[in-house]
Amino acid sequence: MKTLKNLLDGLLPPQPGAADEEHALQLATAVMLVEVMRADASFHAAERAAVLAGLRAKFGLSEDEAARLSELAEIQAKTASDWFAFTSRINENFEMPQKLRMIEFMWDVAYADGHLSEHERHVMWRIADLLHIPQGAYIHARMRAQAAAGLSD
Repeated sequence: MKTLKNLLDGLLPPQPGAADEEHALQLATAVMLVEVMRADASFHAAERAAVLAGLRAKFGLSEDEAARLSELAEIQAKTASDWFAFTSRINENFEMPQKLRMIEFMWDVAYADGHLSEHERHVMWRIADLLHIPQGAYIHARMRAQAAAGLSD
């Protein structure tokens, strides 16, 4: 089980070792999911649940690990001046299929409350752009998440 200290260590300058890089990558991914959750004017428990589900599915984390990572990501999201540090780490470590799966998780968060706000749409577009997601793949990921949520445009 990963401890909060291990997750916090992911914020420190990179140290040799795959575990440190994995923690930093998990945090970067979690921050992107949290940013979508924070984009909505009102907080919905379903959005937090979608963030946690995405983290568990993406990284094979336990409920407790995902919750700790999400809490740390919320702190980072509130204090970050931009998304570049997070998206560049993701770009360096994820191949396109992994980034597309992450975008799908982000759409799941955006649609978790049953609607998509304009600000959520903008956040999704900006992050997808920073991750170099092709427009067609971005739209298809959105459509899959919409269908999974039982929604239509």
